[in-house]
Amino acid sequence: METRKMGRHGLEVPILCLGTMTFGYQIDEAASRLILDKAFDAGMTYLDTSDAYPLGVGRENAGETEEILGRWMKDKGNREDLILTTKCFAPTRKGPNSFGLSRQRIMDAVDGSLKRLGVDHIDVYLAHMDDPTTPLDETLRAFDDITRAGKVRYVGCSNYSAWRLGKAIRTADQLGATGYMTIQSRYNLLYREIETELLPLLQDEGVGLMVYNPLAGGFLSGKYKSGQDVEEGTRFTIGNAGAMYQHRYWQEAQFEAVERLKGEVEKRGLDLVSVAVAWVLAQPGVSTAIIGASKPEQLDANLAALEVEFDDDLREVCEEAWWSLPRRPVSPGYR
Repeated sequence: METRKMGRHGLEVPILCLGTMTFGYQIDEAASRLILDKAFDAGMTYLDTSDAYPLGVGRENAGETEEILGRWMKDKGNREDLILTTKCFAPTRKGPNSFGLSRQRIMDAVDGSLKRLGVDHIDVYLAHMDDPTTPLDETLRAFDDITRAGKVRYVGCSNYSAWRLGKAIRTADQLGATGYMTIQSRYNLLYREIETELLPLLQDEGVGLMVYNPLAGGFLSGKYKSGQDVEEGTRFTIGNAGAMYQHRYWQEAQFEAVERLKGEVEKRGLDLVSVAVAWVLAQPGVSTAIIGASKPEQLDANLAALEVEFDDDLREVCEEAWWSLPRRPVSPGYR
């Protein structure tokens, strides 16, 4: 599989990264292992997880996804063939210092992830969200310390606004500390807000971009129809995350845009999933796209994205989907 540099940095990553946030809740361990096996065999050796996963459950089950990955890696003996990303921020236990990006939280969180994953280091360690209640210098010093200690190789962030990332870059420079070398951001044919300010900042500073939600939580599969009820067992009903996904995509304008897009794509003999992922990978500054699956065969259409070629006509069809949507305020926090 093709690899790309993570921004201006030396780390090379496969352009498709396997997202695991549903492992252990929406998908049981047996099914998770089948998906991991197929992804690994296809060269998708970059794995993304978090100490808060699986998605949709409370802190009582937080960390179960990391444990599944740890057991799978141990059984396969393939740790050296993988690049691992995990994250910290969300609460994983009760009590004070149980969430956020304080020094106390980061030090506890990284040790917990290392133990659950059964590894001696994490390749890319991310702040899952911004923490405006903790000074940036405290957060960045803690990240710098765990990097120097060899617990992580690189650090990054997720869901940061452009102004906040810019401030973090400046603060790290002032401290002489390890700064954020990548960001994980939502980006797809139905959500392109990052193009206004964040993408230009990333390209100027050489920060890598890991795209999540390239298929809009499955909405860009085209399987959902206007007027239908949300389906149980999907991203739109899953635990405490269903309402967030409905707010993002389960809107009439999005239904109409996807219906038009699907018709145009299929007229060209292409698959909407493949085109949607390929479009993300074709955008400037994208290092990798995080894809998920609830069964192994769902990976096929994502992998087929690597063969999609864009001409001017197909690009115009894809462009129309976003510009046909009404503009909405960007939500703070989990962007």
